[in-house]
Order: sequence, then C-alpha cells, then structure tokens
Amino acid sequence: MHELSIAMSLVEMAQEEGERQGGRVCAVHLKLGVMAGVVKDALLFSYDVVCQDTPLEGSRLLIQDMPLVVFCPRCEVQRVLNSAQSFRCAECGTPTPEILGGRELELVALEIEQ
Repeated sequence: MHELSIAMSLVEMAQEEGERQGGRVCAVHLKLGVMAGVVKDALLFSYDVVCQDTPLEGSRLLIQDMPLVVFCPRCEVQRVLNSAQSFRCAECGTPTPEILGGRELELVALEIEQ
C-alpha cells in the first residue's frame, strides 16, 4: 500500500512548510490523475492516520481528480477519455497512445492559518 508512504511524504512536506510559515496547515490540496496508480480512498484514509498526533491532525486532504487526456493524431486535438480501458478517440475511433494528462500526483497548495 504505497498510499501510506505518499501520505507520509505529504504530511512531512506540509508540516515543514507550516513551520516555515509560522502557522498551522488546515488543508492540503492535491491533483490526482486517473492514471497515477493511486487509490483515492486509500490515500484519504492513510492521510488521516498519518496526521494523528502531528500538527496536521484535523487538517483536510482535498483531492482534485484529473481526467485522462490524450492527443488524437487524426483529429489533431486533445481529447478527454471516459475510460482508461480504451485508448481511442471518442470522436473518430483512432488509437491515441499520446497521454497528455491524467498521471498527475501533485501537491498544488496548502491552506495555512497564521
């Protein structure tokens, strides 16, 4: 369960930044792509467990789900795929192997109370 190690890293980074800013972290904002290989519910659970008995206890992990975005070589446009099971353009059916988005695992913001 690598979600636990991800949660530990998030808490460590957030705690360090909170200390540097001289405040308390009340929320951690994360972008999570559908192809990141992370189970959202397991990450949320792990985050709550890791936060216990730390300055981040009671803080929230807010996850923005990021869709799978590919480039269709026939249509020459970006397309959002509805499923990671079929890498084909929803409009023309062309195979779309070029992934442009959906692999994100990115800490994007912290809410810190002073």
